[in-house]
Amino acid sequence: MESAHSSKDLPASPTATNALLVGNSFPLSLVRRAVLIRPSSQLEFQAACVGRRIVSFWGHSNTLAVASAFAGFDLTPACVRPVLSLSAEGFPCFAGEEFRECWVLSPDYKVNFRPAAGEEVPADKIC
Repeated sequence: MESAHSSKDLPASPTATNALLVGNSFPLSLVRRAVLIRPSSQLEFQAACVGRRIVSFWGHSNTLAVASAFAGFDLTPACVRPVLSLSAEGFPCFAGEEFRECWVLSPDYKVNFRPAAGEEVPADKIC
């Protein structure tokens, strides 16, 4: 894994929790408000996690170990194949909690590898 992507809505609401939402993808069909999406480094991701409660919506068990190693902590979600929804204000919600910041960890695949549509990528295909 090489990169992390953050999506923030700043400034955070004073009522927002100190939790950070982390997953393997974020469906663009759930984007209903302006967001900032930018590539970030592993160090930036790890720094953003310091002192915060991490809530994972990691949806692919086959890449969980690689992602957890990249993150530096366990990304096992509280349930299998978690589902996100939106709050009335258009922020991502998971398990009834609204989040103002979400990080998506995306893999760098080995050279010339392209997964088939719907394919679960094996960990050995991730750099």
